[in-house]
Amino acid sequence: MRWTDTFDIALALDEQHPEIDILSIRFTDLRQWILDLPGFADDPDHCNEKILEAVQMAWLDERQ
Repeated sequence: MRWTDTFDIALALDEQHPEIDILSIRFTDLRQWILDLPGFADDPDHCNEKILEAVQMAWLDERQ
């Protein structure tokens, strides 16, 4: 997975953190959770707030 794979990241995060309130996540935590996902292999420095917001919204959509 790469930073641009927002849907795949959202699915993986929902599997690993089904109990979390998605809208209360700090972006620093979200970034680390993404980096810790099995199969995630992108440059940590290529992450920005826009990407994290996109992942958060994809995760929210997946959950609903």
